[in-house]
Amino acid sequence: MRRRGDLVLLLGGVLVWLLSDAQRVKTAAGEALALCAGTVIPALFPFLAVSGLAMALGLGEWLSPALRGLMGPLYRLPGTAAAPLVLGLLGGYPIGARTAAELYREGALTRDEAERLLTFCNNANPAFFLSVLGAGVFGSVRIGVWLWLIHVASALLTGLVFRGRDVPARRAAPPRRQEAPSLSAAVVGAVTSAAGGMISVCAFVVLFYVLAGPFRSLGGPLGAALTGTLELFSLTPLLPPSRGGFLLAAICAGWGGTCVLCQTAAALDGTGLSVGRCAAGKAVQALLSAVLAMAAVWFL
Repeated sequence: MRRRGDLVLLLGGVLVWLLSDAQRVKTAAGEALALCAGTVIPALFPFLAVSGLAMALGLGEWLSPALRGLMGPLYRLPGTAAAPLVLGLLGGYPIGARTAAELYREGALTRDEAERLLTFCNNANPAFFLSVLGAGVFGSVRIGVWLWLIHVASALLTGLVFRGRDVPARRAAPPRRQEAPSLSAAVVGAVTSAAGGMISVCAFVVLFYVLAGPFRSLGGPLGAALTGTLELFSLTPLLPPSRGGFLLAAICAGWGGTCVLCQTAAALDGTGLSVGRCAAGKAVQALLSAVLAMAAVWFL
């Protein structure tokens, strides 16, 4: 109860700040909307729509069997856990978390398995690295590919950190297979879902871009790093196209930002699964991303 009271006081302070600095807040919100229109939506919407269509038509089911032989030996998870991992790596936040939560609701994963899976299945999609960071920030798709490979490798290594003990666990029946939709229904559903996802992403970008205003005003690496702890897209205008920017981009992408944790919490609502385990996984992934980026920076 006291914790909630402290949170209310904190939010009251934020509200006072927003009202007292209304003009600057308005300007920041406008900048965030321009960022969404000029960078976020062009980079992500086509990918979300096409990847959503591919997933609806069975891409996840087609890819998952190839990984089932790895999930048990490497991560001590059942084969069905491959689907959230594949979808999370291809579809971006919070698809991996949402799929893991669905499997837990259906009884295909135990609570411990679902929470360990959440530590490494929720990741940024390739479009963010190739288009937003690679082409947009560094002017090189090649650098974007390096950042994406670091992100994928750090996620897979994070899963090893949280792999748990090799003990027998009760397995419920596999999730119910749903009938594949028609092509027209899949197209409509994918585009509609992508549009809804973009509204959600842009809303979080605007909110956290405004909240990160005091951090951005600090300037330099410190301001960029603090901004990156909150939201990834707000970080992109502050990243220098240098080795230091490359390292910071890899670390912040591994962490994902407070914004991503909020989206993850929404995806897990009602399941009882711990967001704390997911946050711990993202912290480990950020650390591993730093190590991998420091090794890769000499090859750029």
